[in-house]
Amino acid sequence: MQSLYDFNYEQIQQYALDQGWKKFRGHQIFQWLYRKRVQSIDEMSDISKECRDFLKENFIVNPCKIVDKQVSSDGTTKYLFELTDGALVESVLMIYDYGKSVCVSSQVGCNMGCDFCASGLLKKRRDLTSGEMVAQVLSVQKDLDETDDRVSHVVVMGTGEPFDNYEHVMNFVKTINHDLGLGIGGRHITISTCGIVPKILAFAQAKTQYNLAISLHAPNDTLRNKLMPINKAYPLEELMKALKVYTDLNNRRLTFEYILLKGINDQQIHADQLADLIRGINAYVNLIPYNEVDEHGYRSVDRKSAMVFYDRLMKKGIRATIRKEHGGDIDAACGQLRAKEEKKRMG
Repeated sequence: MQSLYDFNYEQIQQYALDQGWKKFRGHQIFQWLYRKRVQSIDEMSDISKECRDFLKENFIVNPCKIVDKQVSSDGTTKYLFELTDGALVESVLMIYDYGKSVCVSSQVGCNMGCDFCASGLLKKRRDLTSGEMVAQVLSVQKDLDETDDRVSHVVVMGTGEPFDNYEHVMNFVKTINHDLGLGIGGRHITISTCGIVPKILAFAQAKTQYNLAISLHAPNDTLRNKLMPINKAYPLEELMKALKVYTDLNNRRLTFEYILLKGINDQQIHADQLADLIRGINAYVNLIPYNEVDEHGYRSVDRKSAMVFYDRLMKKGIRATIRKEHGGDIDAACGQLRAKEEKKRMG
């Protein structure tokens, strides 16, 4: 059955009207879901029994069940969820000095085939619904409720390519951003893409407050073709043109995500090419330590090498950061925990 989380605020009000109920009934249901965070329709006590019975016949509340949870010594928490069809997805809670950030998956598996990525170890089975993404955040939020804390930031950077599931992702962020939903500010929500140009252009036209991050990971077409097959469909020149449209229409700063792979994309020439590629764009580079995946054989750079790369970018006038490592003592890479559990289930 469909989850009530699949409806954004306007959609649940329209649904109420379609059933011949008052529009306010949709408002009540939304309040129960996100302000009181009920887990069953029976808990919606100010809604008539007749209405609750109808909802129970047609909907569930939470489509996600926690089947595993790993907590790192730094507080990073990896959640493994089972969906109603038995599919598995992951989310990660990361703790920063500015708040609590949740990394959300957007698909069951991934078809982008990035050569270094654990997410692609298992091919895409299906897209997640917006409600299945909402449920990931709410499950983490329920844990934080116990200490009167809250999810302050959300990044759609887990398993899957968000812009390969564009409509559901946009519906999801609309719900968590809504004042009566989870009230997470638009500028605290980031959507990542490996470079699906038509959807970048659609996102540009939407003119939202959400942040856009580009999984780049290589500064030239030859290397990016090897690491990221999407580049063969949308090479760097085409990608950069689309990003220029985005920045012109939105006046928003871009993030370029760049995983440093030892001996592959971490040399001075790569830093120089990267600087040349993005110069003139309102953007910064987020350098990411690689969470090693045994099946791929790539290795992470050490801190000193990362600093050399960072310094080279800064000298070239490119703003950069080195992302703090999270969850080094657990299955932190996107898709790692899920792949492990799937192997276990296959026996």
